[in-house]
Amino acid sequence: MDRRKFLKTSALGGSAAAATSLAAPAYAQGKRTLTMVTTWGRGAAGVFDAAAKAGELITQMSDGDLTIDVKAGGELVGPFEVFDAVTAGQADMYHAADYYFLNQSPALAFFTAVPFGMTATEMHNWWYQGNGMKLHHEVGEIFGLKSFLCGNTGSQIGGWFRKEINSPEDFQGLKFRMPGIGGQVLGKLGASVQNIPGAETYQALASGAIDGTEWIGPWADEKAGFFEITKIYYTVAFHEPGAGLSLGVNKEVFDSLTPAQQAMIETAAGYTNVWNLSQYLNNNGAALDRLKASGVQVYDFPDTVWDAFGAATKEVYEEMRQDELFAKIYDDYFASMRASAGWLEQSENAYTAQRNRVMG
Repeated sequence: MDRRKFLKTSALGGSAAAATSLAAPAYAQGKRTLTMVTTWGRGAAGVFDAAAKAGELITQMSDGDLTIDVKAGGELVGPFEVFDAVTAGQADMYHAADYYFLNQSPALAFFTAVPFGMTATEMHNWWYQGNGMKLHHEVGEIFGLKSFLCGNTGSQIGGWFRKEINSPEDFQGLKFRMPGIGGQVLGKLGASVQNIPGAETYQALASGAIDGTEWIGPWADEKAGFFEITKIYYTVAFHEPGAGLSLGVNKEVFDSLTPAQQAMIETAAGYTNVWNLSQYLNNNGAALDRLKASGVQVYDFPDTVWDAFGAATKEVYEEMRQDELFAKIYDDYFASMRASAGWLEQSENAYTAQRNRVMG
């Protein structure tokens, strides 16, 4: 069946066969090794750590009945081939940013990050207390997956540039690495957008194959060494205000596990989600100070550029909402974001503003 046609016509949340008509599941017996493929270079700060942490926790909680063999991007399949490898049964699970797979479904972007979208706190509110988890599972099941949030980078940076960005026109012809819907927004501004695996980005920037790149944030960017190539660094950005990472498990493999083992995977993913966000938040401030000490100049995009980001984002969303599944999740996602933001603005954000004013 054509995957795109199925995505457009399938009704999520439709009635399933009654559970009472199904035979009792047969669980696989004995010790098992499950292969996790990832989009990350081995040792990539934060992102590979999250994959390794989830694998380690599952192995420990199961007393070794499930051993998770974590593969870096390229060790078994290419970084951007992990989704298809797991849906095809060539690997058991993947760890990645789901927005790398927009060709499979643009709706997957919501489980990583979308322009002018959710912060990490808002994302967690939606996923754990709203409809986010349910929608993630439903999209995953279209492709034979059981999907979980399994990491969050927090707010990502605007990127590294060879020249300052003073106006929207400065993006014309700029060869820039940015995946996801954010890349499509920059394309509207005339950029030549590249979707390059993280492990290949340093060389692409050093060789001049690209003029600039976003990656994650100060700590991961410092580890990647981009400051050795350029000293122009934009921090606050529009495209990934709280980027989630996903663990996608082949649905047949997941269903073959005992309920206890399934709960171990879900629990490991949830723990990793919080652990990974804390890892980034704990390391970013000191890393930014070190970058500045090394001569990196930190810039903010001017308001005219922010306005152009916003106008281009609205144009992209209008086009993408032609996809029925994307539109459905878009409406739920932004309704949840507005509800969370309204309370946070009156509580936590108001408090931190006063704390900073009073305490300095």
